[in-house]
This record gives sequence, structure tokens and C-alpha cells, in this order.
Amino acid sequence: MIGLETYRVSAQALADYEVTFSDDILDRASPELATCGNRTETRSRRRIAVLDESVNALYGTRIREYFEWHGLECQYVVLPPGEQHKVMETVLTVIAEFDRFGLDRRREPVISFGGGVLLDLVGVATSMYRRGVPHVRVPTTLLGQVDAAIGAKTGINHGAHKNRLGSFQQPAGVLLDRRFLASLDERHLRNGMAEIVKLAVVRDERLFELLEEHGELLIEERFQGSSPTGERVARQVLHRSVQGMLAELEPNLWERELDRLVDFGHSVGPALEMRADGELLHGETVAIDIALFTTVAASRGVLDDKAGRRILELLHRLALPTDHHLLDGDLLRRAMTDTVRHRDGRQRLPVPVGIGAATFLNDVSDEELRSALRHRRREAVPT
Repeated sequence: MIGLETYRVSAQALADYEVTFSDDILDRASPELATCGNRTETRSRRRIAVLDESVNALYGTRIREYFEWHGLECQYVVLPPGEQHKVMETVLTVIAEFDRFGLDRRREPVISFGGGVLLDLVGVATSMYRRGVPHVRVPTTLLGQVDAAIGAKTGINHGAHKNRLGSFQQPAGVLLDRRFLASLDERHLRNGMAEIVKLAVVRDERLFELLEEHGELLIEERFQGSSPTGERVARQVLHRSVQGMLAELEPNLWERELDRLVDFGHSVGPALEMRADGELLHGETVAIDIALFTTVAASRGVLDDKAGRRILELLHRLALPTDHHLLDGDLLRRAMTDTVRHRDGRQRLPVPVGIGAATFLNDVSDEELRSALRHRRREAVPT
């Protein structure tokens, strides 16, 4: 018998990056954008900037002028916007630009300017290229600033599935500038608000109260602080949202633990988003998911009626959908089957038990979900 010898390998992945709030990072006097992500002793003067077409039209000139002012050689890659382009073909297009540029493995950060779709695309590309090159994220949407940009996950769609392919890669740095939100249309502002509502419901009662009191003002002022109240609340809401997300993500950055409060709003929403094929934005499906599982929690009696009404009323006040004609029993069943696979054989469904508190359910039946959907149909006007 041949003897067996076993060698154990044990290593931990270190996460160390900064998420920085900075107003007007494109101001030439602001050094953050020029220096972010370059921590090596030998600093390079080269960068690659990846923008989507919308961001390029709005901010492309200022971005180019900024890098020229700081004496940085920069190659610009402009991608088409939209969820339909969040696929491997686009990732390979970006990687080809890295090769064309001759991107250094450590000293030349890739800087992405855009919403969640673009940040994910570039995240996948930078995690694959040379097994990882530094990536600085500059989210230009509300959803990007409070959710997509600040964690370590990247993902692209594959087949009929949202974010089926992806990786974990910490950013080299994240720069949050609310001045970008001034150019967002109202729908995309509301889209980002859904992710803030999600966090408020499951872990931050004060944040929920701020949204109840001032949510409409924030949208009206586009988080720009046009009034003293708007300025104060915009800063509070953005900071509480980011701090809350980081508090949830940091202890579990690589998702070793699959009971995750931040999965609230993401149990049937991803399947609905893919079926809608562009008809619904990500945050809109999050809102529909929130409404559905708030109804499940209320019907079970783990959430009292008053709290349930407050959650649904806040979604309505922010003009977020709570139902959609494409959501049906078949989609619910398929979405839950996929969710259970994704969460390692258990449902792990976060549901609210109050404003700012939640628990996890693992025994929700198909009929219970269909009943909650019928209840939502009676109370909500489908979009």
C-alpha cells in the first residue's frame, strides 16, 4: 500500500480599501481621483478610464480635462449602456483594450465611471486580467453609490440568469461624489432609493424615518442640498446608507455566511428583472420583492400590521412599484428554486419583524408566496 501524505494549505484573503465621500472629484484642485488606487512605491502616470456612453456624453470632457491637468496619460474606453450589454462579450471587449494599452499589473489602476452595470462589467474584467489588476470605482448613480460600488462582488449575466458569472475582488478604492446625481432622471433616483429602503427596513429605523419625512425632498433636490434641510438630510441618508451596507458586508465580505440581511429584496427580484428584459430597473424589482416579503411577514404575524403598512406606504410615496404583471406563480416557483440553490440548499429569506429589524425564514411554501402575491394584487395597482 502506498503511503499517503497530505499537505494543508491555509491562507486568508486580506481586504483593505477605502470608500471616500468627496464632493466634485472632477475639480482640478481635488487630488483623490489622480492618486486613488496607486499604492505602489513606483507610481505610474498611466490610467485606463472606462465610461458608458451616457456618462461620456455628460462628463467625458471634464474627465479628460482632469487627467490632462494632472499630467496622466489616459486611455478611454466607452461602452454602450444597458443590462443587455452586461455579458461576457463586453467583458472580453474591455480586456482587449487592457491588452492594447499594455496595462501594468499593479501600478496602473483601471477607473470606471458609471452605474452598477458598468461597475460590474469592469469588475469582472479587472478580476480576470492577469488574475487581478487594481480597479477604482466611481459610481455615477444613486444605486451605484449606496450598493453596487462599495462591496467586493462583481457579476455579469449569463443565459436567463442575472449575475450568474462573477468573482470576488475588492476595489482599489471607491470615490463617492453626489454631484453626479444631479444629472440623473427621476426614475433612476427612485431606482436607487429602493436599495436605501431595503437597508432601512432590515437594520436602520432612523434611516427609515428620514425617508418617510424627507424622501420626496431628496428626489426633488437630487441629493444636491438645494435647501438647508435637503443638504442636512442628503448627507445623513447617504452616509447612513453606506455605513450600514459596509457594516453588513465587512464581516462577511467573501460571503462565507449565507444568512445575509442585504439579500432582502433579492429573492425573486433578480428573476423578475431578467424576465422583464429591460422593462424594469434593478431597484424597481427590489421594491416589488420588498413588498412581497413584507406581505409574507405580515401574514405570518412576525410583522405587525402598522409596521407593514409603513413599509408599503413608503414604497408608494417614493413612487416605487409593488407589483408587476410579469410576476406570477410560475416565476415565483422558479425564482425560489434558483434562490435555494444559490443559498446552499436553504431559503434564507430575510423578512422584517419591525422597522429596522429582521429575521430569516426557511419554510415559505409556494402557496404562501402565491397567497402573498394575490394579496398584493388586491391592494396595489400593477405597473
